[in-house]
Amino acid sequence: MAAQEGTSLPVRSVEVAGVLAAAGIAGEVRELSESTRTAAEAAAALGCDVGAIANSLVFLSDDEPVLVLTSGRHRVDTSALAARWGRGALRRATPEQVREATGQAIGGVAPVGHPQPLPTVVDVALTDYPQLWAAAGTPRTVFPTTADELLRLTAGILLPVGP
Repeated sequence: MAAQEGTSLPVRSVEVAGVLAAAGIAGEVRELSESTRTAAEAAAALGCDVGAIANSLVFLSDDEPVLVLTSGRHRVDTSALAARWGRGALRRATPEQVREATGQAIGGVAPVGHPQPLPTVVDVALTDYPQLWAAAGTPRTVFPTTADELLRLTAGILLPVGP
């Protein structure tokens, strides 16, 4: 499941690993042989509950990219979240807008390693799991983390993202 020793990680994942190391995060980036593009694929590859997958979703609010780290067990209610967050309407970013904001492709967006930090919400549902898995810059790389680490790494705020 993990990358072979001596195997080099993709460039985007090396960047994410550097941010994690600089922040004192112990979890190492792993490259999997299976795709982790969706929460269900990631959970199957890792042998964990789909809710323990921290999806990194990019939205636009007032023409600014924002990041929502949500549990793989549910969808984001954009109207409810915008109201709770005190932001303008949230709309899903296009693949091109995601790459521009994060330097990463949809299906592999990490919570960190972006050209500029993004305003971030961490889904309160992620606190239900002692260990989470987040993408590490590509659709086949992940790292273990916790909700507290995600809050610290992203300077995010904890909010419910569902209805």
